[in-house]
Amino acid sequence: MSLSTHVLDTARGVPGAGIAVRLLDGAGAEIGSATTDDDGRAVLLAGQVPAGTHRLVLDTARYQAAHGQEPFFAEVVVALAVPEPAARLHVPVLLSPFGYTTYRGS
Repeated sequence: MSLSTHVLDTARGVPGAGIAVRLLDGAGAEIGSATTDDDGRAVLLAGQVPAGTHRLVLDTARYQAAHGQEPFFAEVVVALAVPEPAARLHVPVLLSPFGYTTYRGS
C-alpha cells in the first residue's frame, strides 16, 4: 500500500541519493514528497494510491549540478495513470545527464 521509487545514476554507477521527489495529483496538488536515501530509494505515499492521473517529479537538475554534471533535464516527470486505487506501485528511474528510463517495477 504505497508508491515508491528507486533512482540509479547510470552515468556514475551509483544510487541517486539525495534527490527531491514529489507526487502531484491531476490538479497539481502535492500529495506526497520525499528525498531519496543513500540507496536511491524513497516512499512518497505510504497509503493506498488513489485512482487518477498523478505526476512523479524528480529534481534532477539540483542533483546533477551537485555532482558536477551540466543538467539537461531540469526535472524528470513521470505521468502515472492509476485506473483504480492501487495497493502498491513502484517506479524505478535510471538516470544519466542526457536521458532517463523508467518502468513499472514490482
